[in-house]
Parts: sequence; structure tokens; C-alpha cells
Amino acid sequence: MTVVLAYAPGDLGTATARSAGRSAALLGSKVVIVNATRADRLVDPRWADEAELAHVIEILDEAQVGHEVRHLKSGALPADVVLEVADEVDAELIVVGLRRRTPVGKLVLGSTPQQILLRANCPVLAVKA
Repeated sequence: MTVVLAYAPGDLGTATARSAGRSAALLGSKVVIVNATRADRLVDPRWADEAELAHVIEILDEAQVGHEVRHLKSGALPADVVLEVADEVDAELIVVGLRRRTPVGKLVLGSTPQQILLRANCPVLAVKA
């Protein structure tokens, strides 16, 4: 049994990690942390550094759940990467964070959590900070 955490650094990422830890503890599952960026990006604020990933691991250790990190650069969109990992590990839950964005911003730029919510083959827990 596995919970997939779609992680991006920041306060929302911390809240999402805490929710994933609590959910995994309740389900008796481990957490697969997915942090992904496009391979063609030179700078991506959603790409976690080692200190940020260590903080997520501390949160999951406090929740007493096992974990695995998938820190991936891919030609695919981050939503596609998260969904591929979820299918690969037969996830029972995906945890994503939701930022406040305008409807126009969502329309023009798209939304990774929105794509995950619409296309996931398992339940999705959306966290708002």
C-alpha cells in the first residue's frame, strides 16, 4: 500500500507532506515523494533541493511512516510524472497541494493538481494551506 506525495517546496509543500504522513499512518502505508521538473528547465522554483527533501523526510519520520524519494527530471509534465509513479506503485492515494490562482491563470497556464485530480486512477487528497 502506497501514498504518493506530489511535492513542491514551500509552506504548501510542508502542509501537503504533513497530510501525506498522517494519511499513510492511518492507512498503514508508505509514502513515495515525487518531486519533478521538466528536463528542459534551467530554473524551476518547484524543484526541491536536498535540504527541502530532508525536511519532508523528517516530517514523514515524525509520522512514523516509511518513505521513498523520486526526484525526477523528465520531458513530461509534472502531472504526468506523478500519475505514472502512482500507477507504477499502485497507489491507494495521491496527495497534492492547491495554490490560490485566478481562473484565467488556470486556463492559460494549466494546473498540475487539476490534471492529477481529473486523471488519477485512485482517490486524490487536495490540501490547501
